[in-house]
Amino acid sequence: MMEKIDVNENRLTNAGTEKTDKADALGIAHIMRTRWFRQAYIKSESCYRTKLLLTHRRNLKAKFLDLENAIRHSLKSFGIRLGKVGRGAFEQAVCQAVADDPLSAEVMDAMLSARAALWKQYCRLHDLVVKMVAHSEPCRSLSAIPGVGPVTALSFMTAIDDPSRFRRSRDVVAYFGLTSRRWQSGSSIDVQGRISKADDADVRRALYEAASGLMTRFKGRDKVKSWGREIAKRSCHRKACVAVARKLTVIMRAMWSDGTFYVGDAAMSDTDAAQRAHIKDRRLLGAHR
Repeated sequence: MMEKIDVNENRLTNAGTEKTDKADALGIAHIMRTRWFRQAYIKSESCYRTKLLLTHRRNLKAKFLDLENAIRHSLKSFGIRLGKVGRGAFEQAVCQAVADDPLSAEVMDAMLSARAALWKQYCRLHDLVVKMVAHSEPCRSLSAIPGVGPVTALSFMTAIDDPSRFRRSRDVVAYFGLTSRRWQSGSSIDVQGRISKADDADVRRALYEAASGLMTRFKGRDKVKSWGREIAKRSCHRKACVAVARKLTVIMRAMWSDGTFYVGDAAMSDTDAAQRAHIKDRRLLGAHR
């Protein structure tokens, strides 16, 4: 009997070094017996479809901007600077800049045609995003937060899928890689680094942009905005935006779980918050019609 136990222990020891089907099966059986594993969460199929929409929307926007920057760089080589030109007046400005050069005009016409085609298809996918948000009550509720738009709300909900799978709202912050890395050894080494940047970079980028929009573009009074500006005075704008993004992550998950409204200012009543959310709902519903 002792010999059998020794043989089995020897097989378990060699299971990690010998790459055979028998050793793999023995190792998996040992892991299942000792429960030395973490349960993986499989998202719903609708989440993966929505993620596909968001990914290709972002890809089209990136290609559109690359093409626009390539046009600017080409004109800059000939000493032509467009300066601050709006998206609507960009094509006219380029055509006027190369009107005296037939070859450059032909090249720029092809580039502008490709740019217009990319913008048209990008707007098509963006309209789908707005339509999905308008038909989702949790997304509309999250979009009522200043700085949080349809893309941020939909990206956040797609990445989480089920808010109940997180025990605390603060766990979502670490899930999106917004917590600081830490190196600790004994009592002498304790170094806190930058954020871990784990998991979905698109969601993290959207949350950062939402935080930056709340800090710089939102003109009203807001408790989170005031808190973030105090951090910016002590440190810098980037660190303040990361801190506000963490705060927004906690708030958005809590709102989604509880079904509550966002109250940014302590003096704002629940009725005012509901009215502000209703106004943003009407804008979303009118955008996709």
